[in-house]
Amino acid sequence: ALTATLGLSACATEKFDMSNVAAVIDVRTPVEFTSGHLEGALNFDIQGMKFSEQIATLDPNATYLVYCRSGSRAAAAVDTMKSMGIDNVTNLGSVNDALSATDLALVTG
Repeated sequence: ALTATLGLSACATEKFDMSNVAAVIDVRTPVEFTSGHLEGALNFDIQGMKFSEQIATLDPNATYLVYCRSGSRAAAAVDTMKSMGIDNVTNLGSVNDALSATDLALVTG
């Protein structure tokens, strides 16, 4: 049971109090982002050339939620963010997982 708990800790399973969250960050490509993203999410494409520059603009003391298509890119983004001094960051996993964890609306465009 302990192993299962540790395995699940990489992705969020609880509901988040969004009043404590500075930003929700979608790390997918701009095309993926346009096809459907959480309302108010920032698009910081982890595969893009400006990803580190975008992360560097964030307040290192604030709280951030990160998601992607499956959770893999979000995990890499969380690692990068932590290496840049941002400790309060959570991998929400996939878009659907992020929707469940935040209760934000899915928007296109």
